[in-house]
Amino acid sequence: MPELPEVETVVRGIRPWLVGRTIQTVWCNREKQIKHLNLVAFQERILDQQFVNVNRRAKYIVCDLTHDTLIIHLKMTGRLYIGETDNANEVDRWVHLKLGLDDGNQLHFSDCRQFGEIHLVADKASILGKLGVEPLSEAFDLAVFNQQLHQRKRIIKPLLMDQTFLAGVGNIYADESLFRANIHPLRVSDTLRESEVTALHHHIRAVLQEGIEREGSSVSWYRTANGKRGEMQDQLAVYNRTNQPCITCGHPIQKIIVGQRGTHFCPQCQMNLTSG
Repeated sequence: MPELPEVETVVRGIRPWLVGRTIQTVWCNREKQIKHLNLVAFQERILDQQFVNVNRRAKYIVCDLTHDTLIIHLKMTGRLYIGETDNANEVDRWVHLKLGLDDGNQLHFSDCRQFGEIHLVADKASILGKLGVEPLSEAFDLAVFNQQLHQRKRIIKPLLMDQTFLAGVGNIYADESLFRANIHPLRVSDTLRESEVTALHHHIRAVLQEGIEREGSSVSWYRTANGKRGEMQDQLAVYNRTNQPCITCGHPIQKIIVGQRGTHFCPQCQMNLTSG
């Protein structure tokens, strides 16, 4: 599913089209994707509200409205984009929500597999309150990160993907960060040496920032808000490269299951399973 760089790219793509615009019409054909409210209540509540701002928190798209907050999670196949009412898009056949704006455009939410979530809430903390630190923020402090890794004593790969620990990192960028830091994905967090923690902290930030600059990884359904593929998938060192040679040592990249997720790594560059 889209991770921090992909969601950030979508947010940057739709924000200029939404801020200051008022919602005038609502169409939805998959009520189950709207959480906490039935369709009628959702329609009545969101109509005539204005988009005040559009931001990202972890993997959520957060739209501050006049009175409420519209929060959307793309999950596996969700796409969010601006569409004209008379201009069909190739993914319009999977559109389940359209918000008509006062300038004649529409905000479309397309989702083939229908796992995406739509929340309309008065208190955004009810959805976002348990999320961990943003890894690109100043709050992602190296000393605190080191302390938390050693307090939790968990396998490092699923810990990095735990959204209550670190917000926005998923399968792709966890694999890439661990490879760049030369850390085996099965390492237990409290065995990491100070130098390894420093490297991991740096590379988490670096790979996420590069992902944003390259407008995300289009390894599956993800596209930018204007329908383009991202470019980060062409720069990935281990993710989705099973049996291909490591870009550093030439050893074949391996894939294992860690925390029920496919995990890619180089057994030569990331060989240490202990701190020794």
